[in-house]
Amino acid sequence: MRPESADDGGSAPVLVAVAHGSRDPRSAATVAALADEVRRQRPGLDVRVSFLDLSAPRLPDVLAGVAAEGHRAAVVVPLLLAHAFHARVDVPGEVARAARRHPQLHIATAGVLGGSPLLEAAALDRLTAVAGPLDDPGLGVVLAAIGSSHAPANAAVAQVADGWLRRFGWAGATAAFATATEPTVPQAIAALRRQGAQRVAVAQWILAPGLLPDAIARSAHAAGPDVLLAGPLAAHPAVATLIAERYASTLDTPVASRAAG
Repeated sequence: MRPESADDGGSAPVLVAVAHGSRDPRSAATVAALADEVRRQRPGLDVRVSFLDLSAPRLPDVLAGVAAEGHRAAVVVPLLLAHAFHARVDVPGEVARAARRHPQLHIATAGVLGGSPLLEAAALDRLTAVAGPLDDPGLGVVLAAIGSSHAPANAAVAQVADGWLRRFGWAGATAAFATATEPTVPQAIAALRRQGAQRVAVAQWILAPGLLPDAIARSAHAAGPDVLLAGPLAAHPAVATLIAERYASTLDTPVASRAAG
């Protein structure tokens, strides 16, 4: 999909960011702030926000609006950190249905945000804000994620923690999860202390505040007043840059086929 061939006026395809959604209004507010940061970095780019569930507007409604306005192309960018169920099933399903309803609208789907050094840079920046310089051999770090029934998604978080451990030479680093699998945050903190960590910090591999991130925070605080807790990735400039990169890389790939049947 090339930007110059997208719309009749030669304008670029619309960027439709899609997040999971949450009953917690802080989540939608964070996604809106992240979209604002993308617009700040990419003036003139048409950025829309949508959700899969629990928050509005929903992805089908946003794509319907884009089509109704006469746009010819859109790129859906999943604001998901792993290629788990939502990325493998929910987003493709919604895009396929939208393509059938709006055959005049070419819809491409970008990759998820996970797997990029920019995402790690944002998480490390949040960690530094609470833990200070990261060249501390006495530091133990928990990289806390929501957790998934899709084992490769959990393994990807563990790989990030392992990479940080090799890079910084801490006393330890481990992934932990709020749901679906173990270790839990308290289990991970206890393991790091057994390994000799003199300080423990919890970094969040999570985009926005919500009910499960709150549970992670409670677990961290319950483990002791000395446990440091970094904030979620939120509207970090590096995350916004990554969204724009995912969008741009999709422009150089073939247009998503209009799902048949």
